Amino acid sequence: MRRPVLSICFSLAAGLVACGSSDTGAGGVGGDATGTPSGGDATGTSSGGGTTAASSGGGATGTSSGGDAASGSGGAGAGPGTGGGGGVPAPTGFAQMEDLDRGVVAVPTDGGIYVGFRLFGYDPDDIAFNVYRDGTKVNDAPITDSTNFVDRGGSPSSVYTVRPVVGGVEQGESEAASVWKDGSLSIETTPPPAGDGYTYSSGDGSVGDLDGDGRYEIVVKWDPSNLQDNSKAGRTGKTYLDAYTLDGERLWRIDLGVNIRAGAHYSPFLVYDLDGDGKAEVAVKTAPGTRDGRGEPLGLGPAATDDDAKDYRNNDGYILTGPEYLTVFSGETGAELATTEFKVGRGDPCSWGNNECYGNRVDRFVGTIAFLDDTGRPSVVFGRGYYARTTLSAWNYRDGALTNLWTFDSSSSRENGAYAGKGVHSISVANVDDDPQQEIINGGATFDNDGKGLCAVDYYAHGDALHVTDHIPSRPGLEVFQPYEGGESPAYAMRDARTCEVIWKGPGNGGEEGPGRGVAADVDPRNPGSEAWVNNSQLLSGSDGKSVGNRPASSNFLIWWDADLSRELLDGNGIRQFDGDGGNFTADGCAANNGTKSNPTLSADILGDWREEVIFRCGNSIRIFTTSQVAKNRIHTLMHDPQYRVAISWQNGAYNQPPHPSFHIGEGMAPVPQPDIHVR
Repeated sequence: MRRPVLSICFSLAAGLVACGSSDTGAGGVGGDATGTPSGGDATGTSSGGGTTAASSGGGATGTSSGGDAASGSGGAGAGPGTGGGGGVPAPTGFAQMEDLDRGVVAVPTDGGIYVGFRLFGYDPDDIAFNVYRDGTKVNDAPITDSTNFVDRGGSPSSVYTVRPVVGGVEQGESEAASVWKDGSLSIETTPPPAGDGYTYSSGDGSVGDLDGDGRYEIVVKWDPSNLQDNSKAGRTGKTYLDAYTLDGERLWRIDLGVNIRAGAHYSPFLVYDLDGDGKAEVAVKTAPGTRDGRGEPLGLGPAATDDDAKDYRNNDGYILTGPEYLTVFSGETGAELATTEFKVGRGDPCSWGNNECYGNRVDRFVGTIAFLDDTGRPSVVFGRGYYARTTLSAWNYRDGALTNLWTFDSSSSRENGAYAGKGVHSISVANVDDDPQQEIINGGATFDNDGKGLCAVDYYAHGDALHVTDHIPSRPGLEVFQPYEGGESPAYAMRDARTCEVIWKGPGNGGEEGPGRGVAADVDPRNPGSEAWVNNSQLLSGSDGKSVGNRPASSNFLIWWDADLSRELLDGNGIRQFDGDGGNFTADGCAANNGTKSNPTLSADILGDWREEVIFRCGNSIRIFTTSQVAKNRIHTLMHDPQYRVAISWQNGAYNQPPHPSFHIGEGMAPVPQPDIHVR
């Protein structure tokens, strides 16, 4: 059962919308202080535009739900609902975000039980919280400076709820959360049947509210042990997608079939509520032989008349002929909802760069969710090719049908040709201009929300890593940090996300292949903004590229984990500190994915406060880990920041990259901007 809680929405200057009481100002506004405000507005983070709503008064909201604790999962928290409660309207900003519960999580920690919970992106600034153990309030005064608490009297058998306090009035309670055994949540997974000479292990994951209850479910990809990189020949086993609830129930299994090759670059899958019904769908490239979550072969659109028994693999295991589809599946049941022809088709395999006709470059895919049209609903974007020829295709799923919003092809005109050879083994999305829609950043180029090229660097820009956020808070707008592999390219550069102006760059690669990995984030509180580094550089200042010390031990993934605002290093199955504060963490018995890329199944803010959880595969299970360190700062759930939320959708594609929000998080940061969102 969903319960509404209080939200107050009002219009701001420049057409912005805020929900809650925040200070107005140009370029983004107020929001919840993080505990280290430096004054001023965060730069480059407002989306502008959007629908405004009238200011509204208070009023009690919702009712207590009670209910039993969810077994082993920590349960769920109070969802915001859409009715507003007490006559108060729901948030009416631009981007369609998920109607989440409070995400209450409880784990053992030194001296008690750590309890964390969500602040919504539209909660009023003066909201506070009370924490209840087994129906008894355990905090002395309402919690105003964070969204976590340590209950010194708690035990492994305790059950927790939280209640918002608005204007001094306590609101309805969240759903109940039991304490995670051993400090993590383990979800048993069942591998697909082994094949001839190969077995299966779970790989990349994503999350979405598949059934509309305000809690995230997890979608996991199964990889055969004989999966292949595009550059290598060999037949592979099939790829599967499973959906699991946090209670450990498997909802469905999708079999992509023999005509989808298994490997890191073939099957990015996108999980989001595409049609606004409150339940997430799953979008992925399919082919004849794909079976949906009910075990049925595809039967809609062009799949209605295909031959599901035909095997299009050639002797080298590549699939260079046969139909290619894009399918949307129900997140709740796995059933096929819509299937259409995949754009852009492979055409001549030789046309994708370097005259590699055997199948390497033609089947390099990326994918993401993005807010592109004027409805505020999400679109699906799939890209094919990035070494040379670059294509992007955007789709809307509305009223049961897939429609093509736009398609970009660098080979279609001389003007578009300026955007060839700019792609990386990933993709990113950010709002870089003055309208509310988002733009696509595929590496060295930025594409406007209408699919037209916005800007591109003037050199070959292929690389393995991509980081987009407000790296330089003192500078307007967002920035892109990327390493480059081209022999005549700079080894790395920081550029403007909107204009592609290079702010600073590293030395040239001198005719050799450049660095394979690179990272940018605020890992050192002694320096303002982000630091950046690649696997053969010093630690560099994000603002000017000058050395500020020795680089960290890893150049891979990132996570917010401990009690401060600096980001930690996530590599393999471990979390390590760079700034020296907080402790390290190792997920014993668990493994990372994708070989040397060594990334988790998923890292995202899926529960508790704004800090991130990490999911690893651990034998025949996936295991969710959350922090147990009390933080004295308060930021709304990162999943209500549109840039961060869509980053979770693209994290599973090709060379997984860590998600970044649209605003800077770090020591001395500005107040967090109120997101321009609504919820279903």
